[in-house]
Amino acid sequence: MDIILSIRKTMAKKNLVKLLIISWSVILGIKGTSAKENMNYNIHKENFSFESIDGGRLNLSDFEGKVILISNTASFCGFTNQYKALQEIYEKYQAKGFTVIAIPSGDFMQEYEDNSEVKNFCRIDFSLTFPITEITKIIGNEAHPFYKWLEKNKGYKPKWNFNKILISPSGDITKFFGSMNKPNSEKISNAIEEILP
Repeated sequence: MDIILSIRKTMAKKNLVKLLIISWSVILGIKGTSAKENMNYNIHKENFSFESIDGGRLNLSDFEGKVILISNTASFCGFTNQYKALQEIYEKYQAKGFTVIAIPSGDFMQEYEDNSEVKNFCRIDFSLTFPITEITKIIGNEAHPFYKWLEKNKGYKPKWNFNKILISPSGDITKFFGSMNKPNSEKISNAIEEILP
């Protein structure tokens, strides 16, 4: 009986210590994942590449030294008209060291099934000139390695079409934007201008 009582007292002390640590963490604003959040995850060191919708490979490391805005896209979405805004900011900042990369995906059931149809839709209907990948899986077990890496290291995965990722010239992930943030909005424009080379 004494042994059981002793074990219970020891466990109570350990739980009290844990409670005190958690309490001080809350008071000081310390998160358990802060070390992971503050670590730099550089895309250029990972050698991510996609199939280009125009043929060949699209290597993210080829854009080292430029600001990159990546957006997962779809042709039949309520946000599809953001293609115009993506082209607008591409033209506005391209000469200053900036590019847009569109990643069409059918993961939310709003994309063509054929790459040639996506290409015609983007290049002809919207006259887009920035780089576009082939149709790509962005969520789930078959997600592209880039998106798996983002989920693992940054806790990020797209919740809908036209979610955006801003990447610095050195390859660091700087900000995420949701579908409601228009590419040519002041919020995104300011974020781009802050990190232009």
